[in-house]
Amino acid sequence: MCLYIDTEEHELGDLREPANYKATLLDPKSKKWLNAMNVEMQSMKDNEVWILIELSPNGKTIGSKWLFKKKTDMDGNIHIYKALLVVKGYTQTPGIDYEETFSPVADIRAIRILIAIAAYYDYEIWQIDVKTAFLNGYLNEEVYMDQPEGFVNPNYPNCVCKLKRSIYGLKQASRQWNK
Repeated sequence: MCLYIDTEEHELGDLREPANYKATLLDPKSKKWLNAMNVEMQSMKDNEVWILIELSPNGKTIGSKWLFKKKTDMDGNIHIYKALLVVKGYTQTPGIDYEETFSPVADIRAIRILIAIAAYYDYEIWQIDVKTAFLNGYLNEEVYMDQPEGFVNPNYPNCVCKLKRSIYGLKQASRQWNK
């Protein structure tokens, strides 16, 4: 049996995502990607994730980058273009940029027990997704990030972002959100 999918008729034929900011500008769907980046930046602003400051001469910044994802529905049709701003946490220095990274997770045995109880009593199980989860954790350390590519404030082009809250990619992000 042979299964043939005509890529012109099915959306799954083109799920390629831009690798970086510059690639989004060249993408045929660049307007959708730019809109997704604006939505992400609005979330950063709404959550007051950072303030712009001048970096001290001995200060160190962490870079940031954009990640892009196409979300599809059950039929494989693209319905969301998502952009996520992340820091390059792999450049963080232990003891300076972060102290602890441990974050508790639910034990699989506890989850199985809860599912068994729900099945026994015919309960419904619900899950939620906190849209900007990591942006809700306050930072204890002073962490500085370069302004995001494509979103450098024209009034303060030489300033950096002093992070007030966690952001995706930080070593301590999940711990801070859990507190």
